[in-house]
Amino acid sequence: MLSAELKAFYMVARLGSITQAAKKLGLSQPTVTTQIRNLEAQYSVELFHRGGRRLTVSEEGARLLPMVKALLQQEADIEFFLRNSGQMQGSLRIGATSPYYILALVRDFRERYPQIDVSVEIGNSQQVLEALEEYRVDLAASSQKLDDQRLVRLVLGSDPLVLAVHRSHPLAGRRAVAIAALKGHNLLMRERGSITRQLTEALLDKAGLDIGPLLEIGSREAIREAVIRNIGISIIARHEVPDNPELCVIELEQAPQIDEYLYCLKDRRQARLPAAFMAVAREACEEGR
Repeated sequence: MLSAELKAFYMVARLGSITQAAKKLGLSQPTVTTQIRNLEAQYSVELFHRGGRRLTVSEEGARLLPMVKALLQQEADIEFFLRNSGQMQGSLRIGATSPYYILALVRDFRERYPQIDVSVEIGNSQQVLEALEEYRVDLAASSQKLDDQRLVRLVLGSDPLVLAVHRSHPLAGRRAVAIAALKGHNLLMRERGSITRQLTEALLDKAGLDIGPLLEIGSREAIREAVIRNIGISIIARHEVPDNPELCVIELEQAPQIDEYLYCLKDRRQARLPAAFMAVAREACEEGR
């Protein structure tokens, strides 16, 4: 079976990097390199042109790519069919940008269907939507709004962006501040691919504000810990700021709302497990939970 080698080829071709492909596949770089070389050696074909650190798909690789994509799609469809066949049992995979909306729904879903295994993978908006598109999760909760005919979208909730600071910070005594008040302060920022970061950058650009070097931290939990330790300040969704005596929450003037959406692939919306979870989510939204 060539499944592992073809998956390695597909991911490297799509990302143009063995390092990134290995990370996506949960494998080591040498393993991915070996899988690609074995595939090429076995069939005496060059799938990539190698120059520097980046790989470029060869003509033969470009012709193979859509066939592999179709094969992996079929494999995902078979696996999904088997998990959703028979009685109400199996496993449901969810990607989410934060635990705050999705965990309440998981609790309600598990109370109704305790026999279902549920896994929740946390990442930024770009990561969870890619996982949905690549069939690595069945549902995705994200703050990124996508108008995509392939997707069904449900609004889970909405929160304003606020400024989180340490209680000893010079801004801590303010009830509300304009974005210009951030000038001269150390701003903590999420990684690229985060909607919070995109909205923060849009606020800074609109105000024509250059606040200097940013400190980038790759998770909201780590950012909150950094604010608690008075390393810097951060713009964050209100519901993501925990109750902590070391933290102060300050309103941001003209700050946008950040919405959370639940997505399902349209061609899978009637499958038992995704449909059951979407139904639980709709009920919760209608009840205002």
